[in-house]
Amino acid sequence: MEEKVKKTVNFAKSGSGSYTPKTNLPMEWVKDMQISKENNKILMVYDREKKEITIKKLSE
Repeated sequence: MEEKVKKTVNFAKSGSGSYTPKTNLPMEWVKDMQISKENNKILMVYDREKKEITIKKLSE
């Protein structure tokens, strides 16, 4: 089943004056993917043509 949620991207200013984009993932999704503090490796893929970001959990 596909779930969708609208989120915002926040921009945190660093000490050097540059900005870092950040967003939060729904905890329900993170738990469902079995991502934890100990098992927290993910793969992010950006498709320039589709303008889409995909996040996948990396296998141990």
